[in-house]
Amino acid sequence: MTVNIPRHVGIIMDGNGRWGKSRGLTRSEGHYAGVQAMEKVIDASIEVGIQALTLYAFSSENWSRSKEEVNYLMRLPIRFFKQKLPDFMRRNVRILVSGDMDGLPKATKKVLAQSMEKTKNNSGLIVNFAFNYGGRGEIVQAARRMIQELQESGQGLNEDALQKYLYTSELPQLDLVIRTGGEQRLSNFLLWQCADAELYFTDVYFPDFDEKHLKEAVYDFQERTSEYSFAEIYSKAK
Repeated sequence: MTVNIPRHVGIIMDGNGRWGKSRGLTRSEGHYAGVQAMEKVIDASIEVGIQALTLYAFSSENWSRSKEEVNYLMRLPIRFFKQKLPDFMRRNVRILVSGDMDGLPKATKKVLAQSMEKTKNNSGLIVNFAFNYGGRGEIVQAARRMIQELQESGQGLNEDALQKYLYTSELPQLDLVIRTGGEQRLSNFLLWQCADAELYFTDVYFPDFDEKHLKEAVYDFQERTSEYSFAEIYSKAK
């Protein structure tokens, strides 16, 4: 009897700005609180045994937000990785980025590239940041690359061939998508990868999303996909 842990979990980290406004804070302060919650989620993912975690950090549609908010969001990775990279190295975490990095400010692009390079040989949890990412754009760029290369090789077009050109080609199949903040839509997140994934929605704003909430989502996944849930197996083991 095995515990059915989702291999790859994607999280749409929604509600940071609304969390800040509900507390009389700025949207930027809400985003900073979201970063702190993100650290807890990464820790909990390691504890649970998840293999890959994709975090929707900045969508290609987010450029339409105020210049002040966008500039703050571009600086957040610089601050985050300066503080957390030594810990990621110690904990064997590998960093990946899905998205159009060429469209980012130089300093942001540099810190993301450096984080991927320094952690490339780590073999623990993969934390994949969807940054300047859009699902439809990902499929378009993958199709363009696939058509160009397959025309040269003479091979046929199929789903397996296209999947190799997605940003997530190195990751396990997406098993579970979690969206916080009360909305119930994908918002252009991992559209191709979501084809067979379980979806979990919660009203909790992301800054309040913690280890308990992640485990609740995993339990729900297990109830829907397993003969036995983790809670039942744990109870029987005791």
